[in-house]
Amino acid sequence: MSLVELFLIAVGLSMDAFAVSVCKGLAMKRCTWSKAGLVGLYFGAFQAIMPLVGYILGVQFKDIITSIDHWIAFILLGIIGANMIREAVGDADECEGADESLDVKTMLGLAVATSIDALAVGVTFAFLQVDIVPAVSFIGVITFTLSVAGVKIGNIFGTKYQAKAEIAGGIILILMGCKILLSHLGIIAI
Repeated sequence: MSLVELFLIAVGLSMDAFAVSVCKGLAMKRCTWSKAGLVGLYFGAFQAIMPLVGYILGVQFKDIITSIDHWIAFILLGIIGANMIREAVGDADECEGADESLDVKTMLGLAVATSIDALAVGVTFAFLQVDIVPAVSFIGVITFTLSVAGVKIGNIFGTKYQAKAEIAGGIILILMGCKILLSHLGIIAI
């Protein structure tokens, strides 16, 4: 997997964390860099840990399903991307009920909820034989950066760009799934 592909997957995965970060920033009366950094740390760490867990689980089954691994990657990335788009265009206000609390219980719950998709991507990484340590590090750093930016953007601008970011993330994941499938089928050589 190329660095560009990994970057696109990292950005796509981080869009849920970005959206929640925007909500956190919106709820904060006073947004400091340390608060934004704490949100980024939670989301970045979990976005790095979950694909690692998925990778470890995927390696256990890799030999059994190697012949269909590209289909699994295509389906998982497609479902994750479609869900992100569906949630983004839904009528519900995702920031409704958001508070500025950064306590461990709240942040752990949000970090786990926003990183479940990364677990499934980690499984696909096992099938694609991705070098996992640099991959999860890269995903963690990208998510940290976008989450810090999300808190600041939410505090300044509100939720204006939240849905667009989630739609973009969903489209990226769907396109990456299609690219994996098409390259394994020999249709494209990228």
